[in-house]
Amino acid sequence: MVVVDLQGLGSRIRQLRRDAGMSQADLAGDNLSPSYVSLLEAGKRNPSGAVLEQLAQRLSCDPAGLLGFIEEAGAEDLELELHYTEMLLLSGDPEEALSGFEDLREKAAADGDRATEEAAELGAARALEHCGRLEEAAVRYEALRTAARQPHSRLPELSVVVALCRCYRELGDLSHAVDLAEATLSHVQDLNLAPSVAGIELVSTLVGLHIERGDLHRAAYLAALGIERAKEVSDPRALGAVYWNASVAAHRNGRSGDALELIRQALAIYSEGDNHRALARLRNAYAGVLLQSDSPDVDTAKELLRQSADTLASQGSTVDLAYCETALARAELLSGRPDEAVAHARRALDLLGPNHRLETARTLLVLAAAHLELGDEEAARAAYERGALTLEASEAGRQAAFAWAELAEVLERSGQEERAVWAYRQGMRCMGHRSSLPVGPRAASSPVSDGGR
Repeated sequence: MVVVDLQGLGSRIRQLRRDAGMSQADLAGDNLSPSYVSLLEAGKRNPSGAVLEQLAQRLSCDPAGLLGFIEEAGAEDLELELHYTEMLLLSGDPEEALSGFEDLREKAAADGDRATEEAAELGAARALEHCGRLEEAAVRYEALRTAARQPHSRLPELSVVVALCRCYRELGDLSHAVDLAEATLSHVQDLNLAPSVAGIELVSTLVGLHIERGDLHRAAYLAALGIERAKEVSDPRALGAVYWNASVAAHRNGRSGDALELIRQALAIYSEGDNHRALARLRNAYAGVLLQSDSPDVDTAKELLRQSADTLASQGSTVDLAYCETALARAELLSGRPDEAVAHARRALDLLGPNHRLETARTLLVLAAAHLELGDEEAARAAYERGALTLEASEAGRQAAFAWAELAEVLERSGQEERAVWAYRQGMRCMGHRSSLPVGPRAASSPVSDGGR
């Protein structure tokens, strides 16, 4: 179905609502939002028949009075509705976009429009990801990956795999993400396909995954490969994405000068386009490099992060904003304002929720450092330990080792030398060290399990 006269329908709903003495929140009820009702009344939403029937019931009016504004939709109408819903997602309204994609999928299925049905399902998965519902998004993406292999499917398999790897990464399942991305890359290479934007995005994603796991040699190799392939593709976004991850790889390898040069090239490319969310996320990354360089440029980093926050507030996901808040916490810590750092870190943790385990761990480490600056060693120890364990569970061994080492330093400062040695050993284990000495049960037990906390 499609609304014939959006303005007329909106005016009719507004008049009926006012006559009934209802607010927009009253009319929205439990399954719609007041903002949706507001946009509907302004003629800026294309509701389904089911939504109109619900509104008619709440307004105590004959459904025909509202359903008269709609008619059966054709293929062009469904395509138009798909584009409108995609714009909702891009404009930072993932909840409404999810509802729109679900509704559109049902319409397309009833119409036998397989292409639109698949596009709506992919849109719903993206909306779930933007809402921070990563486990649900991963389930949808897995189903889409299977569907993409079926005859006559128009789903972009490589793009689905990239999105799926992104979800697994944030969920902390780095091993699964790397295996999936490597297997897909191997398949693409076996087919000897010409370089494409989707293929380069896959390589770029794999660079980031190997960085998280600490395999910097593989990351650097893939980053160089991605840059060479991206030069053969006309889309500048592909080259920008590869420069972006190559910068992170260089930074993790201790090459701060190269990292800054690469990320500046990426920023120049994205600045010429119209993908404001990607540009904001890149500013976050640039700020991160500036803050962790040998001579941190805190003021420039803060300005970049303020610009990012303004854009991401309307166009970003919750995790985008959380990355920004964590970077701001780090900046405030370097500025000598640990109380502000704690506030930003806590906001980041609230935005991340229980699903984004990898970024949660990194935020906990910043929070721990801020607590330490404030003299709250107990809170610092708890945050360091939780962050280290989360990183270790995510198989981010290199990052976990650094976290254990920082915890060990805190324990040493507070005179808990036995636990400090234990923490150092945890860090060495994360880096692959295994002692060849025989260890008895007493020596093997950790200070935590022995009540040394």
